[in-house]
Amino acid sequence: MAAMAAKRWWWAAARDFLSRPFFPPEARRLCSSTSAGLPKVRHVREPPRPKEVDRWTEKRALFGVYDNIGILGDFMVHPKELIKGPAWLRGWKGNELQRCIRKKKIVGDRMFLEDYHNLNKRIRYLYSRFNRYGKHRH
Repeated sequence: MAAMAAKRWWWAAARDFLSRPFFPPEARRLCSSTSAGLPKVRHVREPPRPKEVDRWTEKRALFGVYDNIGILGDFMVHPKELIKGPAWLRGWKGNELQRCIRKKKIVGDRMFLEDYHNLNKRIRYLYSRFNRYGKHRH
């Protein structure tokens, strides 16, 4: 009888010991499952470090500098006249095909022969591409 009670006590102690977690909670959070009593460690990625950004680049420093030119200048100068760049692009918006056609129309007679030829090839390619895959195609 005493041996039977000792055996029951041993099983109760063993069950109590085995029901307790083997690893502390912070280690268990990193483990997805156990195999042979050892944790399978998941790799935890660290968040990316914040990038160092130069807040005083020329583009950022001059952002919005001409926004109030109409108010201070009696609306004599339009902001598109302050844009630097090629003449056929100032204050104009469009896709690549429209841009190439506009360039050909405005400066085509002053272009070198090879550049003019390459521009015409690009227009031909874009024309066929837009006809084949444009927004209006379903």
